[in-house]
Amino acid sequence: MGNITGPLRISLAWQLVSTIVLAVAGAWFSGVHGAISSVFGGVVAIAGGLAFAWLAAGQKTPQNLPEASSEAAWNGLTRIFKAEAAKVGVIVVLLWLVLATYKEVLVLWFIGTFILAVIIFSMAIFLRNPVRNPVPPETGNNNVD
Repeated sequence: MGNITGPLRISLAWQLVSTIVLAVAGAWFSGVHGAISSVFGGVVAIAGGLAFAWLAAGQKTPQNLPEASSEAAWNGLTRIFKAEAAKVGVIVVLLWLVLATYKEVLVLWFIGTFILAVIIFSMAIFLRNPVRNPVPPETGNNNVD
């Protein structure tokens, strides 16, 4: 399994940018509580994404397993499922925590920013790491080896 931290870092950065933009919009249209609600919505999604990234990229393939073995694939798939479960758990707990403790939450800004940030994180699957296949040096002839 390749390095997945590059696309995750890019999507986390876009989550942060969208949270800031919606916080400014929330402040403009709804005042300070709109901005705070937007920030909390973004933070909930970003925290879930960070939990996913930390668990998904935490373990590497053991040295005794070939990269293309079925056991290595199963280990990678299991790691991704555990990371997704942790992301959902973190999100559920933080959603409950914000909605239970912040009485002035503006739900439209909170849930709107949260949904946008979660959608942005899910777009990480469409981002690719650059391929780093070394190109063999030219031999100077056109013969097929």
